[in-house]
Amino acid sequence: MSDAIVQRLMSHHPRVITLGLERIERLLKALGSPEKKLPPLVHVAGTNGKGSLVAYLRAMAEAAGYRVHVYTSPHLVRFNERIRIAGQLIEDDDLDDLLTECEEANGDTPISFFDITTALAFLAFSRVPAELGIIEVGMGGRFDSTNVIEPALSAITPVGYDHTGFLGDKLEGIAWEKAGIIKRAIPAVIGRQREVSAQVIETEAAKLAAPLFRMGREWQVTPQESGFSYESDLLTLDLPAPALVGVHQIDNAATAVACIERLRAARFDIGDTAIRKGLASVEWPARLQRLTKGPLAGSLPPGCELWLDGGHNEDCGIVLGRMAAEWAKEPAALPLYLIFAMQTTKDASGFLRPLARYATAARAVPFPEGHAAYTPQEACAKAADVGLDCAPANDIGAALEDLLATQPAPMRILICGSLYLAGQILVRNS
Repeated sequence: MSDAIVQRLMSHHPRVITLGLERIERLLKALGSPEKKLPPLVHVAGTNGKGSLVAYLRAMAEAAGYRVHVYTSPHLVRFNERIRIAGQLIEDDDLDDLLTECEEANGDTPISFFDITTALAFLAFSRVPAELGIIEVGMGGRFDSTNVIEPALSAITPVGYDHTGFLGDKLEGIAWEKAGIIKRAIPAVIGRQREVSAQVIETEAAKLAAPLFRMGREWQVTPQESGFSYESDLLTLDLPAPALVGVHQIDNAATAVACIERLRAARFDIGDTAIRKGLASVEWPARLQRLTKGPLAGSLPPGCELWLDGGHNEDCGIVLGRMAAEWAKEPAALPLYLIFAMQTTKDASGFLRPLARYATAARAVPFPEGHAAYTPQEACAKAADVGLDCAPANDIGAALEDLLATQPAPMRILICGSLYLAGQILVRNS
């Protein structure tokens, strides 16, 4: 059913996509304005860490007993992953009925995949009681389909270079797009930012008299051996390390705590115990996820490790490079090998450069069909540009077989470069 739903959604897609709110506003009005019938919302934008922040917020709020609607993108395996209604993934039958309703309201007017998906999600949320909603921006923010809501809280994770074909290649412009989710007099939690991004966000917030709650200013995070400390003027917490792997997850988790602190000010009863429980129970696939079960993991000799990450831009490469550096410090460090595929819209060399210092070699595989992507040979050329030895492979299975046949085991293998590839891996390894 999920594949059929995606095909129906894509059938309405115009040939040329332009950013703007006119299409979504027209459809929502025809549906009776469901976006105005939602619980208090947290609106999340940024380049990296949006999904992790959403996952932490949901885990913490649900640990406190709240019913939470969640809208995220993209999906990894099934379209249903995008829409979580009061804690449960949307059912196929409900998807089918809601899409029919949206199609009838839209008529023959062209509308983008993300516009109609967003309208469908808001319609679903408007009909089921919940105490909180968390809405993740699809791309940018200012002209993103989700930016028709009036949130109780805005949040912006680190801003970097991505979707430059739509958002431009200047960090100032990208930050301006992200800052577009800030609403008049509505507080905004701001994660770690480069100076230029921080200045743009502060300027936009000042125009709207929106209070900012910024990492490094109004709140601080300090990594510790057993976790991290969070400190603001009104709250000090020593917290355990989050369940999600990677030093960057400390920042993501702390940003979630900052959001919880703002929600507390809005009379949400999310206590310290719920924060700790959320940190321990949080799940977010394909974000430095170790695969320990399934056919792919089971094909490796004892002692080998298989990891999966969907990061696909330069900042993600930096984050993975930091993790590779930590792995390299282990007393019996395993040699690191990469298996990757990337879209041509991404800076492959920029992504691979931070990893090249620590990876012994790489294998490039074909990208999932339906996307403009580097061939394995072209991807290998990008790897060579940053000094990384790379060979093409016909698919994931062939890449693993080649590494096991030509390189000494045990080894650590990181599959990376795309969320689309990560979804394909999760399907194959299920």
